[in-house]
Amino acid sequence: MLTGSADAKVARTYALAAAAVGWMMLLVQLYLTTGTVFAQEGGLFDGVVVFLGYFTILTNILVAVTLTAAAIQDRNGWSHRPAVAGGVATAISLVGIVYSLLLRQTWSPQGLALVADTCLHDVIPVTFIIYWVLFVPHRSLRWRDPFVWLVYPLAYVVVTVLRGVLTGRYPYPFADVNALGWTQVMINTAAVLAGFLLIGFVFVIVDQVLPGRRITRERTS
Repeated sequence: MLTGSADAKVARTYALAAAAVGWMMLLVQLYLTTGTVFAQEGGLFDGVVVFLGYFTILTNILVAVTLTAAAIQDRNGWSHRPAVAGGVATAISLVGIVYSLLLRQTWSPQGLALVADTCLHDVIPVTFIIYWVLFVPHRSLRWRDPFVWLVYPLAYVVVTVLRGVLTGRYPYPFADVNALGWTQVMINTAAVLAGFLLIGFVFVIVDQVLPGRRITRERTS
């Protein structure tokens, strides 16, 4: 059977519990989103497309997948690589920060929607950052890493803008070309991407000052 150090077991348990919460809230949000689309006479496929159109949802899926993998993989798995965890931490931090600064005041969710909203934008980001601090080995990130991580939000922006041009629908008001025009949307996009890089550099700095942490590799017996 698989054995390992006590800290590795704690890390697995934490990752599994956090992943479970993440998947649960994603399912709740999927239910809410498809329900809204159904009310507008849309179908299940339309609901899933709307659901997956949000950076918040995609990034929370990324977090849930990473935590799930961390709970089941050995220490050689991709989910335990510091550069992977650092990129995920940067992306989910951006979710929480942008939502708090630009989007939280634009609506007032109630009931189940409030629970999902709070978990996906506040609880999960904090939970993953705690995981990164406590259970990911440090002092290995490099200054080039944030530029590699930037590929993810940049790809999201390209796909979202192209889809918006074709459908006229944009998931976020600050990215709505129809309402704001191309110039303002480009400025907003550049600001968000610059913010992503800044957050990434903060994680690199913190990674360098945190105590180096050697995680005992698990062995089979």
